[in-house]
Amino acid sequence: MRRVREALAVLRERLAKTSTSPDLDAAILVADALAVSRAALEADPDRPLAPAEAARLETLAARRAAGEPLAYLTGRREFWSLELEITPDVLVPRPETELLVAWCLEAIAGRRRPAVLDLGTGSGAIALALARERPDAQVTAVDSSAAALALAARNAARHGLLNLRFVAGDWFAPIGEEKFDAIVSNPPYVAPDDPALAALSHEPRAALVAGDDGLADLAAICNGAPARLTGAGCLIVEHGALQGTAVRELMAQSGLADAETRRDLAGRERATRGNRAR
Repeated sequence: MRRVREALAVLRERLAKTSTSPDLDAAILVADALAVSRAALEADPDRPLAPAEAARLETLAARRAAGEPLAYLTGRREFWSLELEITPDVLVPRPETELLVAWCLEAIAGRRRPAVLDLGTGSGAIALALARERPDAQVTAVDSSAAALALAARNAARHGLLNLRFVAGDWFAPIGEEKFDAIVSNPPYVAPDDPALAALSHEPRAALVAGDDGLADLAAICNGAPARLTGAGCLIVEHGALQGTAVRELMAQSGLADAETRRDLAGRERATRGNRAR
């Protein structure tokens, strides 16, 4: 009967060809298969795996070796120190998207009861982070996917966040002319022919791909934002590393002022902000 230390060693070797972090992946999968914490694995490396645990681990290992994201295997992902339920209905939240949260919090600092709109909320990662950091804010989360909205609502309930509402629809359509102090979005921005899509095959294509070289949804959001922003409001969007110039141009064309792009921790242009012109 295989023990924890042996299972970890075998799995690390198996995942070394397909994962950039085989040690971490192996520890997460073994812990999940045994329904224990990673600390428990370290504390008892000689624990034997029961047949059912070994069978579950094999299933998880095969799926991970085929490139399926860990978050879909374990059903959870941490974002902004919030543990979120994650399903294949939504994108897996990325660390670089935390840049939007930080920038939005900066933008609404000092405002009383700010109204914030999150377009394409998915798992609710951005909306929940903002709602927790600013309990006085009213956060509206929009998504065209009923499954995504249901998931985001479950995540909000799990963390006891009550200052959110979830609205179904495409971009600005369900909120009419309502105005917000800040609008944030991590929309689809990958071009249909981008080679990077091959590595993202397990995630929902509709949440990744946009027409016009990946700029179609970004353009729609930029065009619709000015009419939905308060006098001092701003739009902040995530985009591809090579799309900063194009997004700044889209904002200028839509009437947003002072377009500014910030880089992620890897030094890539990742998010752009534009303000409502006064």
